[in-house]
Amino acid sequence: MTNKFLFAIDAVTEEVIVSESPKGSMKITFIERISRKTNDTLYQAVLTLSGMAKSPDLETTIFNAMDKVCSMLYKRHLENHNN
Repeated sequence: MTNKFLFAIDAVTEEVIVSESPKGSMKITFIERISRKTNDTLYQAVLTLSGMAKSPDLETTIFNAMDKVCSMLYKRHLENHNN
């Protein structure tokens, strides 16, 4: 079973909260918090994703595409900070 990244914004601390969940599961595991100062691009992308989720006119195709962008940015973040 593959894990899916979940993203949220903590507006008070200006951090991205990254968690993961096995696909189809209700279990969520916290991974880390990433400061806006550390990765502003990821922060802005997750902010956009969060705004889309709140929209009464949510277009799931576009939302899913933005979620993939956030996942790609997070994976790039991991590559850059694990080297």
